[in-house]
Amino acid sequence: MTEPTTETLYAAIGGDSTVKSLTRRFYELMDTLPEAARCRALHPADLSGSEAKFTDYLTGWLGGPPLYTDKHGHPRLRSRHFGAAIGPEEREEWLLCFTRALEETVAHPRLRSVILEPVTRLAHHMQNREDR
Repeated sequence: MTEPTTETLYAAIGGDSTVKSLTRRFYELMDTLPEAARCRALHPADLSGSEAKFTDYLTGWLGGPPLYTDKHGHPRLRSRHFGAAIGPEEREEWLLCFTRALEETVAHPRLRSVILEPVTRLAHHMQNREDR
């Protein structure tokens, strides 16, 4: 009898190359879209470190190798971002960049939906102030 296999989201979207494309595009959008300026301002001038950490985090979160936890320990996302003033504008700008990057890099609409729903909940959870 064959054991049923469960494919991870990581594998379903194309693994490492897709995750890297997604995070690369996410930061390109954040860096260039005028409508993402508030979110961009919360990040360092050089986005390469942020991109690398986000790639590692998404890899593990999507079911791939636990790169982030191997390198940095538990993500503790909210506490790690607490120093950044994340209000509704910054949250929505972050989601705009992520949604566009996801649409451009993950071909299957159902997979995009499965990924975007919990990411949207996470973005709302990361908000740590109400307004400017």
